[in-house]
Amino acid sequence: MRSELRARMIETCNKKIATKGDSVNVSFYAFFANRNDDPELLMEAATWWIQTHELDHFEKAHKIKGMVEQSL
Repeated sequence: MRSELRARMIETCNKKIATKGDSVNVSFYAFFANRNDDPELLMEAATWWIQTHELDHFEKAHKIKGMVEQSL
């Protein structure tokens, strides 16, 4: 996974947790302002989320942040 995507995922999870609390869920779409703003990066996120880790559509932001941080 590109460092740009890792940073975006961690930043988004931190923002969601700060504004909505510890139990907030995210999907991989949460990391993009518009689903078509960067299709290649979106597909990279989708592949990591769906194919690599077989995650549900929505997962806890804390879980995703932890997984991303472990892969650094």
